[in-house]
Amino acid sequence: MLYLSQILIEHHELENFEQLVEIVKKRKTEDRFFRMDIIPPFPDTPDNWEDRLEASFY
Repeated sequence: MLYLSQILIEHHELENFEQLVEIVKKRKTEDRFFRMDIIPPFPDTPDNWEDRLEASFY
């Protein structure tokens, strides 16, 4: 299972939400499930961030 917090710990270089979306897209082939256990800490994180990340993973 892939956790959002795990991605953020592994990728300190991320500067915005769109970069996070790209990482989630890349990781979907490695993991079967994705859990959003924290809110992304970026100033450009949209209100529908959960839907966007879920759509990029599945």
